[in-house]
This record gives sequence, C-alpha cells and structure tokens, in this order.
Amino acid sequence: MTERKPGVVSVVLVNYKGTDDTLTSIAELRKQDWPQDRLEVIVVENGSGPEHLGRLKASDLDFTLVDAGANLGFTGGCNLGVEKSSGEIVAFLNNDARPDAGWVREAMATFASGADIGAVASKVLDWEGVDVDFTEAAMTWYGMGYKPFAGSPDTGRWESETDVLFGTGAAMFIRAELFEQLGGFDDRYFMFYEDVDLGWRLNLLGWRFRYQPKSVAFHKHHASMNKFGDFRETYLLERNALFTLYKNLGDEQLAAALPGSLALAVRRAIGRGGLDSTELDLRNPGDDSVPTIPVPKTSMAGIYGVDQFVEQLPSMTESRRAIQATRVRSDRELLRLFGNRDEPAYPIENYLAGYDKIVHSLGVLEVGTRRRVLIITGDSIGEKMAGPAIRATQMAKQLANEHDVRVISLTRSSPIDPSYEVVTVPHRHPRQMVEHEAWADVIIVQGHALRLFPVLESTRKILVVDVYDPLHLEQLEQGRSDDVDQWNRQVLDASDTLNHQLELGDYFICASERQRMFWLGQLAGSGRVNARTYSRDPDLRSLIGVVPFGLSSTPPVHDQPRVKGVVPGIGKNDKLVVWGGGIYDWFDPITLVRSIAQLAERRPTVKLFFMGVQHPNPDVPEMDIVAKVRAEAEALGLTGKHVFFNDAWIPYEERGAYLLEADAGVSTHYEHLETTFSFRTRILDYLWARLPIVTTAGDSFGDLVAEEKLGVAVHEQDVDGLAAALETAIYDKKARTEFIGNVDRVREQFTWENVLAPLVEFCRNPVRAADKSVRDTAAPVEVHQMRVRVPDRKKLYGIRHDVGRAVHYFRTEGPRSVAGKIKRRLQNR
Repeated sequence: MTERKPGVVSVVLVNYKGTDDTLTSIAELRKQDWPQDRLEVIVVENGSGPEHLGRLKASDLDFTLVDAGANLGFTGGCNLGVEKSSGEIVAFLNNDARPDAGWVREAMATFASGADIGAVASKVLDWEGVDVDFTEAAMTWYGMGYKPFAGSPDTGRWESETDVLFGTGAAMFIRAELFEQLGGFDDRYFMFYEDVDLGWRLNLLGWRFRYQPKSVAFHKHHASMNKFGDFRETYLLERNALFTLYKNLGDEQLAAALPGSLALAVRRAIGRGGLDSTELDLRNPGDDSVPTIPVPKTSMAGIYGVDQFVEQLPSMTESRRAIQATRVRSDRELLRLFGNRDEPAYPIENYLAGYDKIVHSLGVLEVGTRRRVLIITGDSIGEKMAGPAIRATQMAKQLANEHDVRVISLTRSSPIDPSYEVVTVPHRHPRQMVEHEAWADVIIVQGHALRLFPVLESTRKILVVDVYDPLHLEQLEQGRSDDVDQWNRQVLDASDTLNHQLELGDYFICASERQRMFWLGQLAGSGRVNARTYSRDPDLRSLIGVVPFGLSSTPPVHDQPRVKGVVPGIGKNDKLVVWGGGIYDWFDPITLVRSIAQLAERRPTVKLFFMGVQHPNPDVPEMDIVAKVRAEAEALGLTGKHVFFNDAWIPYEERGAYLLEADAGVSTHYEHLETTFSFRTRILDYLWARLPIVTTAGDSFGDLVAEEKLGVAVHEQDVDGLAAALETAIYDKKARTEFIGNVDRVREQFTWENVLAPLVEFCRNPVRAADKSVRDTAAPVEVHQMRVRVPDRKKLYGIRHDVGRAVHYFRTEGPRSVAGKIKRRLQNR
C-alpha cells in the first residue's frame, strides 16, 4: 500500500483523445487557492495514441504523467492514477472539467468537519456555470443512479451541505486509504455508474459521502463518450446498473428488485427499438419461412447488457458476498439517500406501461423505512419501575411511532406496551447481546452496559449514551458511610465507567442545561471537544443535547382510595404531604421529619407519606439513610401518627392515584456537588398531579420552583423554614391557587413528547459524531484503558455478588422465589 503524505491532495485526470481539455484542466488546477506544494496532479494517458502522449510530454505544466499503454476505461485509468499518487486525499476530475479556485480548499474543510466523512461530492455546473450537472444523487429501484436536476438552471436552491449516496466521478474527493480499502472503482464497469457503485459501497461501510456546494467544478459532459456512440453507452448503462444493484442491495430487497429489474431491462430494450413482442405469437399471421427479424442496435444494447450481467454473475456473486458480509448499514437506513426511487427514466409509451405493471405486481417499491432502535437499561421493566426504566420505556414509546424499538433490561422484564418489544439479557450472558446488537441501527445505553457487553463496546452502530444520571457524583454521597478507600474506589470506578462512555458515544443526552455544562467539561477533558466536533457545530448541540426526564401528557386517574382513609392513621380529611420515590443518602428526609413534627403541633391534620422505600431493582441496596429517618420518626413519636413509610414500591401505573390524594409534594436534600447537577425526577410527578411543591433550593428544580412560583424553595436543613413552607403550600388557599395555576402553565414543557424531541430528531437522521471515524471491520478492537486508577474494581459477578442478591430476594420475595431463581440459574449454565 502506498505511503500517503498528510495534507496532500492528489488530483487524478484520465485523458482519452481530449488533450486540449486536459491541459486546460491542469492549468486551472494550478490556480487553486490551495498550497501548490500540497497539490499533486496525476494525468493518466489512456491509450489515445502517440500524438496525444507526445503533446502531454511536451507540456511545461506541472503534473505527473502516467502512460497506461491502452484504454483502461475511466475505472482503470482512475485506479492506476490512485496507485501512482501519494496524497492522503484523492480527487477525481474529468479532463473536460475545470475547477473553481476554491474547489480543493472547500472539500478539505468538509473532511475536517467529520472523521466519518469518507468522500466529498462537489457541486458541478455546465461549462458556462448556468445549468446544473450534479447537485443531488438519486437511485432508482432497478439500479440506475441519476442526477435529479441535471440540465436545470442553477437557481441557488442547492447551497446546503448534505449527505448523498454518491458523488459524480466528474468532480469528487475521497480518502485514499478508504478508496484502497474499497478496492477502488470496479474495473468491470469500464465507465458509467462506477461512481454510483463506489458511493453505495462507501455508505454501506458506515462512511458518509458529503455534498459540498462551495466546492464547485464546471463540466462539458460526456466529451469522451462522444467518441464511442450512443449504443455502447446504452449497453454499459444497462449492464452496470444490474452490476450495481446485484452487489449492493440487501437480500430481502434484492429478492424483489432483481426479477423486476431484469424484466424491465428487456421491456426497455423492446421499447427503444419499437419492436412488437407479440410478433411470434401463434395467433398472429406469419410463419418461420423468414428466419431473421431486423432488430436495431438500441434494442440489442439492452439485451447484451443483461447477457453480460449473466456472464459476470460468478465474479459479481463473490463481490456481493464480501460487500454484504462487511456492511454495517441496512437498506432501511440508506433509503433516505436514494431520493425518488420511482423514476422510469425513459419516456417511451410501451416501456412506461410495462414499468407500471412491474411496479404494481412485484411490489418493488415496498421497503421498510423504519429504523431499528435498541434501548438498554440496567433496571427492571414491568409493573414496578424506578427512574431509569421509566425513562427507557418512555423513550421507546415515543420512538416507536417512527421506528422498530426493542428495550433490553439487564435485570428482569415483562411487556408493558405493545408498541415496542421488551427483552431481558442478564449481564452474565454477554453473548446473548450479540443478536440484539446485530439487529439494531441505533443503540441507546444507560448505566454500565458498555462495560458489561464487549459487543456493545466494539459496535459500529450509531451509539447514543444517556448520561442524565451523573453516577460518579452520586457515589460521592452514596459511599460516604464506607471507609475512605472503599468510598474512593466506588467514585473512581463510576468515573472510569463514564469516561469510557464519553469516549465511545456518538451523541449524548443529559437532563438539564446545568448538567450539559458539566458534561461539556468532562467531554473536553476526554478530548471530545475538539476541532472536528466544534467545526460541525460551535454550540456542540450535535454532540450533546438536553433531554430531561418527562411526565405523561395524560392526566393521572384516581380510580380508588389509596392512602386517605386506607392507610391506618391517615384520615379522609387529613392533609397529605407525599415524598415521591426512594430514600437515598443524598436526600435529607431527617430535616423533613423534624419539620413535620413542628408543623403537627399547630396543624395536627398534616401527614407525611413516603411512597417507596424498597427499590424495585435488587442491585440497588437499601441505603443507610432509610434506617436513620425511621429512627428519627420513631424517636419523635411520629411513626404511624404523622409519618408513614410504604415499604413496598408502588406500581408505575398506580402512582397517579396516590399522588392525586396528596395536598403537596416535597423533596429535600443537602447542598453539595451531587445536588448542584441533579435532576429530581419525583418533582415531575408533582407537576403531573398538579401539586404545590416544597423543595430545598440549590438544584435545577429548586431554581425552577422559585422562579416560576410553583411552590416554595427553602434553604437546606432549615426546619423552621421548611415547616412554614409546608404550611403555606397546604393551608394557605390563596397561595395554593397561585402555585397550582403556575404548575398548570409550566408542566406542559415537561411532557415526554416535548422533552424527548431532541432524541426523536436525532434518530430520524442519526450520524456518527464528527470526531468518530468508521471502524475497520478487520481492525482489532482496542482494549479500554482506564483514565483513572481504580484499585480493586468491584465485580458485578461472583460468589459475593450472588450471595448479596440471594439475601435481597429472600427479604423481598421469600424463600420460594430464591429457590426458583437458583433452579433457573443452574438450568442456564
């Protein structure tokens, strides 16, 4: 393989009996607004004869001349030119084209904007710069690539960059190593559609072909082909279209498209020649006394094209197997790049009638356009769910409107919505994830999934990482009660997990603008805020977007009494304050209990109800704060009188009925780093149920409550202030009316439909991050190197872990459940 020079662009021109045009092109290339020492011009003399070769040798222009010795066609000439070149970028320019002064510069800037941009398609106009030659690429269902607006006036309509299926070989750029990896242009084509085939194969490997309207060239068009004639051109177009279709289309689509394409090629040949295919029908007059029928070359060109496709089938099948084995993008994903596939192309009446019959009878246009989105959460999915699982399933529900969605739980799952699929993949069985990764086009992950499943770590699919939960900041509080070494290990381990995710992701989603600033800092430290990501989008919204936790747009329903008059000690007319969600070490329920004690002295009807103590995910242990707050309530004589603990976890679909019985929602925490960047999802449930909110200031929702007057935000550990705030929210009718009115106004912006909009939009057109190149299928996956030193990383498997889970299940589900799980584990070994 040629050693490539960084920053050098090698422009390849193929000359066949067009030396005047070629010399004009070379002269224009030497006027480029690009350093001449980084511009290499290669001219391949393609068997034009001694006169043309002599003129090129005699020229004093600066270029490298390569004598092919014979006519190798456009494909062979270009491939030979690349072989003799040295630049890291190769450009192809028709010898009858002239480049604008910024042609190279603008293309190179486009490569710099994305490491996954494998090629750049120039905007090509006619020689006078009036009419369009190439601005968009399209592909018919029967394999013929075309330029939709060729010949139309350039009205300025095509001035935006976009991804295309292919660029025109008249003026395009490609990474030299990628061109070599693809095997160059397919020499079997000779000319025509070789650029279509190359672009299609490039896209199948996960690279992008980017149209850049600022990189402009002017083209005389088909100056070389005029020397051969129309019949040979027709032959090449017919044959090469079948080559392209057969090699690149997936199995399912090819099964429908290939028979139709062959039938259509024959119908096109009959139509071009004006032949009557019923001429040999026994019901028509005539006999076999005349053994020949006059058939024009324009018809035989199509028939010969089909026959040569048959002749080349063995070698085409070998190519097809290699292409299909290494493709990473499905026909569904690429469909948007095909443009209008339903384009007959030839205005021949008999042909058009046959075209309609084939399309309507064989279903050749029926291609599923839905992407396959895989969402992975570590939490349980089913009747009882915590935040991560709720978020994952709501993503699935919204994305299922446009895509096929599958949600995987690493713990346990049961179906809850028919619009998407739910599967369990235990982390102990990483091979089970292989089929799901292969199925997906886009993968969305939460938590530790990338660390647990090698196939996800090495995936070449588009990867979205949900970092709404800053795990390492949680560990700063969660591990506080451990010895400092164990605490430190937990924090560093979480940090390494997140750094690993930040290295691999193509797109990240977080919970708030405040969080986004935090994650941008960590992304910068991981090297992801760089020239490529910044050049694509200076605000970096294409790298990380804000997707908060959301709430249902359907109001909660109170189907039956749940707390008031049901829970012993809570009367029907009592005033109920709810703590929605779990009790974790970074919260401050103790100050809340003390404030309830104070408020109860003057307002004996106040009751505090903790909605959930035991987390539904068995991997989440009960935290120390639970025992502490129980002890505090007991010591103050409040348990069962003014403070109540629900030891189970309320089913997700039932939580609305509980919330509707409340008079206020509360969330209290300490002011520390975790608080600053947290997003308290329980607050959203309060908005959903139209509850006045009382919360500690200092986090995103604390600021929102204060700014929008949704309730009262108080300072941390302020027992008196908290008691007064609760009294206002519960007993002050005027204040309550104002709070509830503001809640009604604000809550709409947090519906799942609204908050998930950035993710939904990304999945409509998922792209690799600007600094993420396409992984070579043959290249080994680099082993993740920890950026932080984590002594004695905690294992999520082994005897100690299993014993802990067994104890959890014994406490929460009883001995029969433990016995059943052990039995299933032994059966799966």
